[in-house]
Amino acid sequence: MGIDYVQLNPVLPPPFPWSVGRDDDGWPVGNGGGPNATFVQEAGVNPLPGNPNSPEVNQQADDDYYFAGVYTNVIASVAASYGDAELRVAPWLKREPNHFFVATKTGQRSKRPAREELHRSLDRLGVDHVDLWQLHNLADPIDWDTALSPGGVIEAAVEARNEGLVRFIGVTGHGAQIAANHRRSLERFDFDSVLLPYNFITMQLRYYEENFEALSATCRERNVAVQTIKSIALRPWQDRPRTANTWYEPLTDQRDIDLAVWWVLGRSGIFLNTAGDVNLLPKLLDAADRFEMRPGDEAMAELIRRSAQEPLFV
Repeated sequence: MGIDYVQLNPVLPPPFPWSVGRDDDGWPVGNGGGPNATFVQEAGVNPLPGNPNSPEVNQQADDDYYFAGVYTNVIASVAASYGDAELRVAPWLKREPNHFFVATKTGQRSKRPAREELHRSLDRLGVDHVDLWQLHNLADPIDWDTALSPGGVIEAAVEARNEGLVRFIGVTGHGAQIAANHRRSLERFDFDSVLLPYNFITMQLRYYEENFEALSATCRERNVAVQTIKSIALRPWQDRPRTANTWYEPLTDQRDIDLAVWWVLGRSGIFLNTAGDVNLLPKLLDAADRFEMRPGDEAMAELIRRSAQEPLFV
Protein backbone atom coordinates (compact mmCIF):
# COMPACT_ATOMS: atom_id res chain seq x y z
CA MET A 1 0.00 0.00 0.00
CA GLY A 2 1.11 3.52 -0.20
CA ILE A 3 0.26 7.12 0.11
CA ASP A 4 0.45 9.73 -2.58
CA TYR A 5 -0.07 13.41 -2.01
CA VAL A 6 -2.51 16.30 -1.81
CA GLN A 7 -1.29 18.97 -4.21
CA LEU A 8 -1.58 22.39 -2.59
CA ASN A 9 0.60 24.49 -4.85
CA PRO A 10 -0.27 25.31 -8.50
CA VAL A 11 2.32 22.99 -10.05
CA LEU A 12 1.53 20.97 -13.16
CA PRO A 13 1.29 17.23 -12.39
CA PRO A 14 4.24 15.10 -13.49
CA PRO A 15 3.92 12.42 -16.19
CA PHE A 16 4.41 9.78 -13.48
CA PRO A 17 1.72 10.64 -10.92
CA TRP A 18 3.66 10.61 -7.69
CA SER A 19 4.90 13.55 -5.68
CA VAL A 20 7.20 13.90 -2.73
CA GLY A 21 4.88 15.18 -0.06
CA ARG A 22 1.54 16.66 0.87
CA ASP A 23 2.96 20.11 1.56
CA ASP A 24 5.78 19.96 -0.94
CA ASP A 25 6.18 21.71 -4.28
CA GLY A 26 5.67 18.71 -6.51
CA TRP A 27 8.01 16.25 -8.21
CA PRO A 28 10.65 16.89 -9.38
CA VAL A 29 10.71 20.46 -8.01
CA GLY A 30 10.08 19.56 -4.38
CA ASN A 31 12.70 18.74 -1.79
CA GLY A 32 11.89 15.05 -1.54
CA GLY A 33 11.09 14.93 2.14
CA GLY A 34 9.22 16.78 4.82
CA PRO A 35 6.07 15.80 6.68
CA ASN A 36 3.76 13.40 4.89
CA ALA A 37 6.29 12.44 2.23
CA THR A 38 5.20 9.83 -0.26
CA PHE A 39 5.08 6.17 0.74
CA VAL A 40 4.32 2.85 -0.89
CA GLN A 41 3.66 -0.18 1.30
CA GLU A 42 5.16 -3.31 -0.21
CA ALA A 43 3.53 -6.66 0.42
CA GLY A 44 6.88 -8.42 0.73
CA VAL A 45 6.31 -12.16 0.92
CA ASN A 46 2.95 -11.79 2.67
CA PRO A 47 -0.56 -11.20 1.41
CA LEU A 48 -1.90 -7.73 1.98
CA PRO A 49 -3.00 -6.15 4.17
CA GLY A 50 -0.71 -7.13 6.99
CA ASN A 51 -0.71 -10.46 8.77
CA PRO A 52 -3.10 -12.91 7.07
CA ASN A 53 -3.65 -14.62 10.43
CA SER A 54 -5.47 -11.59 11.82
CA PRO A 55 -7.92 -10.19 9.26
CA GLU A 56 -9.72 -8.03 11.82
CA VAL A 57 -6.50 -6.30 12.81
CA ASN A 58 -5.47 -6.07 9.15
CA GLN A 59 -8.64 -4.33 8.08
CA GLN A 60 -8.87 -1.97 11.02
CA ALA A 61 -5.21 -1.00 11.10
CA ASP A 62 -4.92 -0.41 7.39
CA ASP A 63 -8.24 1.43 7.16
CA ASP A 64 -7.18 3.69 10.02
CA TYR A 65 -4.04 4.75 8.19
CA TYR A 66 -5.17 4.73 4.58
CA PHE A 67 -8.69 6.14 4.92
CA ALA A 68 -8.19 8.65 7.71
CA GLY A 69 -9.02 11.49 5.36
CA VAL A 70 -5.49 12.87 5.37
CA TYR A 71 -4.47 11.67 1.92
CA THR A 72 -6.27 11.70 -1.41
CA ASN A 73 -4.56 8.85 -3.25
CA VAL A 74 -3.36 5.43 -2.11
CA ILE A 75 -0.91 3.35 -4.09
CA ALA A 76 -1.86 -0.33 -3.98
CA SER A 77 1.40 -2.18 -4.65
CA VAL A 78 1.10 -5.96 -4.91
CA ALA A 79 2.37 -8.81 -7.10
CA ALA A 80 1.03 -11.91 -8.77
CA SER A 81 3.41 -13.99 -6.63
CA TYR A 82 2.38 -12.42 -3.28
CA GLY A 83 -0.10 -15.10 -2.26
CA ASP A 84 -3.64 -13.68 -2.19
CA ALA A 85 -2.47 -10.06 -2.14
CA GLU A 86 -4.32 -9.12 -5.32
CA LEU A 87 -7.52 -10.74 -4.05
CA ARG A 88 -7.18 -8.97 -0.70
CA VAL A 89 -6.80 -5.57 -2.34
CA ALA A 90 -9.70 -6.05 -4.78
CA PRO A 91 -12.48 -5.09 -2.31
CA TRP A 92 -10.73 -1.80 -1.59
CA LEU A 93 -10.52 -1.01 -5.29
CA LYS A 94 -14.23 -1.71 -5.66
CA ARG A 95 -15.16 0.22 -2.53
CA GLU A 96 -13.03 3.27 -3.38
CA PRO A 97 -13.09 3.65 -7.20
CA ASN A 98 -10.64 6.18 -8.64
CA HIS A 99 -8.93 6.42 -5.24
CA PHE A 100 -6.03 4.06 -5.87
CA PHE A 101 -2.95 4.07 -8.04
CA VAL A 102 -2.76 0.33 -8.71
CA ALA A 103 0.63 -1.35 -9.13
CA THR A 104 1.40 -5.05 -9.50
CA LYS A 105 4.37 -7.13 -10.59
CA THR A 106 5.17 -10.12 -12.76
CA GLY A 107 7.96 -12.61 -12.29
CA GLN A 108 7.50 -14.07 -15.76
CA ARG A 109 10.32 -13.54 -18.25
CA SER A 110 8.70 -14.55 -21.55
CA LYS A 111 5.97 -12.77 -23.46
CA ARG A 112 3.13 -15.30 -23.50
CA PRO A 113 3.18 -16.40 -19.84
CA ALA A 114 3.65 -12.78 -18.77
CA ARG A 115 0.60 -11.69 -20.73
CA GLU A 116 -1.43 -14.54 -19.26
CA GLU A 117 -0.30 -13.53 -15.78
CA LEU A 118 -1.28 -9.91 -16.39
CA HIS A 119 -4.81 -10.91 -17.38
CA ARG A 120 -5.00 -13.12 -14.30
CA SER A 121 -3.88 -10.16 -12.17
CA LEU A 122 -6.53 -7.93 -13.71
CA ASP A 123 -9.19 -10.54 -12.96
CA ARG A 124 -7.99 -11.00 -9.38
CA LEU A 125 -7.84 -7.25 -8.78
CA GLY A 126 -11.24 -6.72 -10.42
CA VAL A 127 -9.97 -3.91 -12.68
CA ASP A 128 -9.68 -3.34 -16.42
CA HIS A 129 -6.16 -1.93 -16.18
CA VAL A 130 -3.32 -1.28 -13.73
CA ASP A 131 -1.41 1.96 -13.43
CA LEU A 132 2.02 0.36 -13.02
CA TRP A 133 3.13 -3.12 -14.13
CA GLN A 134 6.62 -3.99 -12.88
CA LEU A 135 9.12 -6.63 -14.00
CA HIS A 136 9.80 -8.18 -10.62
CA ASN A 137 13.33 -8.82 -9.30
CA LEU A 138 15.06 -8.62 -12.67
CA ALA A 139 18.53 -9.47 -11.41
CA ASP A 140 19.72 -12.77 -12.89
CA PRO A 141 21.73 -12.12 -16.11
CA ILE A 142 20.00 -14.88 -18.08
CA ASP A 143 16.57 -13.77 -16.89
CA TRP A 144 17.48 -10.17 -17.72
CA ASP A 145 18.44 -11.01 -21.29
CA THR A 146 15.34 -13.15 -21.81
CA ALA A 147 13.00 -10.53 -20.37
CA LEU A 148 14.35 -7.60 -22.39
CA SER A 149 14.89 -9.40 -25.72
CA PRO A 150 12.41 -10.17 -28.53
CA GLY A 151 9.81 -12.58 -27.21
CA GLY A 152 10.43 -11.43 -23.64
CA VAL A 153 8.11 -9.99 -21.05
CA ILE A 154 8.98 -6.48 -22.20
CA GLU A 155 7.08 -7.12 -25.43
CA ALA A 156 4.03 -8.13 -23.43
CA ALA A 157 4.38 -4.96 -21.36
CA VAL A 158 4.58 -2.68 -24.39
CA GLU A 159 1.61 -4.37 -26.05
CA ALA A 160 -0.38 -4.10 -22.82
CA ARG A 161 0.43 -0.40 -22.57
CA ASN A 162 -0.64 0.16 -26.17
CA GLU A 163 -3.91 -1.65 -25.43
CA GLY A 164 -4.60 0.41 -22.30
CA LEU A 165 -4.12 -2.52 -19.91
CA VAL A 166 -1.19 -0.80 -18.15
CA ARG A 167 -0.23 2.87 -17.96
CA PHE A 168 3.40 2.65 -16.82
CA ILE A 169 6.12 -0.01 -16.91
CA GLY A 170 8.66 -0.46 -14.12
CA VAL A 171 11.46 -2.77 -13.03
CA THR A 172 12.36 -3.95 -9.52
CA GLY A 173 15.18 -5.85 -7.88
CA HIS A 174 17.27 -6.72 -4.84
CA GLY A 175 20.92 -7.43 -4.15
CA ALA A 176 24.29 -5.72 -4.36
CA GLN A 177 24.26 -5.75 -8.18
CA ILE A 178 20.78 -4.32 -8.71
CA ALA A 179 21.70 -0.65 -9.08
CA ALA A 180 24.11 -1.61 -11.86
CA ASN A 181 21.46 -3.91 -13.35
CA HIS A 182 18.89 -1.13 -13.40
CA ARG A 183 21.36 1.09 -15.24
CA ARG A 184 21.66 -1.59 -17.93
CA SER A 185 17.89 -1.98 -17.99
CA LEU A 186 17.42 1.73 -18.67
CA GLU A 187 19.87 1.44 -21.55
CA ARG A 188 17.74 -1.34 -23.05
CA PHE A 189 14.26 0.11 -22.37
CA ASP A 190 12.71 3.40 -21.25
CA PHE A 191 11.20 2.28 -17.95
CA ASP A 192 8.93 4.64 -16.02
CA SER A 193 10.12 3.52 -12.59
CA VAL A 194 12.83 1.52 -10.83
CA LEU A 195 12.75 -0.03 -7.36
CA LEU A 196 15.79 -1.03 -5.28
CA PRO A 197 17.23 -1.04 -1.73
CA TYR A 198 18.39 2.20 -0.14
CA ASN A 199 19.60 2.67 3.41
CA PHE A 200 22.71 4.01 5.13
CA ILE A 201 24.54 0.72 5.67
CA THR A 202 23.97 -0.48 2.10
CA MET A 203 25.27 2.80 0.75
CA GLN A 204 28.55 2.20 2.58
CA LEU A 205 29.27 -0.50 -0.02
CA ARG A 206 31.33 1.44 -2.55
CA TYR A 207 30.24 -0.49 -5.64
CA TYR A 208 26.58 -0.17 -4.73
CA GLU A 209 26.89 3.51 -3.81
CA GLU A 210 28.60 4.41 -7.07
CA ASN A 211 25.99 2.65 -9.17
CA PHE A 212 23.09 4.00 -7.12
CA GLU A 213 24.32 7.56 -7.61
CA ALA A 214 24.78 7.02 -11.34
CA LEU A 215 21.34 5.42 -11.60
CA SER A 216 19.77 8.27 -9.65
CA ALA A 217 21.33 10.82 -11.99
CA THR A 218 19.97 9.00 -15.03
CA CYS A 219 16.53 8.81 -13.46
CA ARG A 220 16.52 12.56 -12.77
CA GLU A 221 17.47 13.31 -16.36
CA ARG A 222 14.79 10.99 -17.75
CA ASN A 223 12.04 11.62 -15.17
CA VAL A 224 12.09 8.01 -13.97
CA ALA A 225 10.57 7.40 -10.53
CA VAL A 226 12.97 5.85 -7.98
CA GLN A 227 11.25 3.69 -5.37
CA THR A 228 13.44 2.63 -2.46
CA ILE A 229 13.00 -0.36 -0.16
CA LYS A 230 14.63 -1.79 2.98
CA SER A 231 14.81 1.56 4.78
CA ILE A 232 14.42 -0.09 8.20
CA ALA A 233 16.23 -3.36 7.47
CA LEU A 234 18.38 -4.43 10.41
CA ARG A 235 20.05 -7.66 9.23
CA PRO A 236 19.28 -11.17 7.88
CA TRP A 237 17.27 -13.31 10.29
CA GLN A 238 19.83 -16.13 10.31
CA ASP A 239 18.72 -18.51 13.09
CA ARG A 240 16.98 -15.91 15.21
CA PRO A 241 13.21 -16.26 15.88
CA ARG A 242 11.12 -14.45 13.27
CA THR A 243 9.04 -11.80 14.99
CA ALA A 244 7.92 -9.77 11.96
CA ASN A 245 6.34 -10.46 8.55
CA THR A 246 9.45 -9.46 6.64
CA TRP A 247 12.05 -11.76 5.08
CA TYR A 248 14.75 -9.75 6.89
CA GLU A 249 14.91 -8.68 10.53
CA PRO A 250 13.69 -5.05 10.75
CA LEU A 251 14.46 -2.28 13.15
CA THR A 252 11.70 -2.10 15.78
CA ASP A 253 12.73 0.57 18.29
CA GLN A 254 11.09 3.89 17.44
CA ARG A 255 14.25 5.94 17.82
CA ASP A 256 16.09 3.60 15.43
CA ILE A 257 13.24 3.70 12.91
CA ASP A 258 13.25 7.50 13.20
CA LEU A 259 16.89 7.71 12.16
CA ALA A 260 16.53 5.21 9.32
CA VAL A 261 13.41 6.87 7.90
CA TRP A 262 14.75 10.40 8.28
CA TRP A 263 17.95 9.42 6.49
CA VAL A 264 15.98 8.21 3.45
CA LEU A 265 13.57 11.16 3.47
CA GLY A 266 16.53 13.51 3.58
CA ARG A 267 17.41 12.69 -0.02
CA SER A 268 15.52 14.46 -2.79
CA GLY A 269 13.96 12.72 -5.76
CA ILE A 270 13.33 9.26 -4.29
CA PHE A 271 10.43 7.51 -2.61
CA LEU A 272 10.31 5.47 0.57
CA ASN A 273 8.48 2.11 0.43
CA THR A 274 7.43 0.83 3.83
CA ALA A 275 8.16 -2.64 5.18
CA GLY A 276 5.53 -5.34 4.64
CA ASP A 277 4.45 -5.61 8.27
CA VAL A 278 1.32 -3.80 9.45
CA ASN A 279 2.67 -3.53 13.01
CA LEU A 280 5.67 -1.54 11.80
CA LEU A 281 3.64 0.84 9.65
CA PRO A 282 2.46 3.14 12.50
CA LYS A 283 6.05 3.58 13.68
CA LEU A 284 7.26 4.43 10.20
CA LEU A 285 4.47 6.93 9.57
CA ASP A 286 5.07 8.47 12.99
CA ALA A 287 8.73 8.95 12.12
CA ALA A 288 7.81 10.55 8.81
CA ASP A 289 5.38 12.96 10.43
CA ARG A 290 8.17 14.22 12.69
CA PHE A 291 10.84 14.49 9.98
CA GLU A 292 12.81 17.74 9.99
CA MET A 293 16.30 17.02 8.71
CA ARG A 294 18.56 14.18 7.67
CA PRO A 295 20.74 12.66 10.42
CA GLY A 296 24.49 12.97 10.00
CA ASP A 297 26.93 10.14 9.38
CA GLU A 298 27.94 10.00 13.06
CA ALA A 299 24.35 9.38 14.17
CA MET A 300 23.92 6.68 11.53
CA ALA A 301 27.21 5.01 12.45
CA GLU A 302 26.06 4.96 16.07
CA LEU A 303 22.81 3.32 14.94
CA ILE A 304 24.83 0.56 13.24
CA ARG A 305 26.89 0.02 16.39
CA ARG A 306 23.99 0.17 18.84
CA SER A 307 21.66 -2.12 16.89
CA ALA A 308 24.32 -4.51 15.50
CA GLN A 309 23.01 -3.71 12.01
CA GLU A 310 24.40 -5.73 9.10
CA PRO A 311 24.09 -5.34 5.31
CA LEU A 312 21.46 -7.57 3.71
CA PHE A 313 23.55 -7.83 0.56
CA VAL A 314 27.32 -8.10 0.17
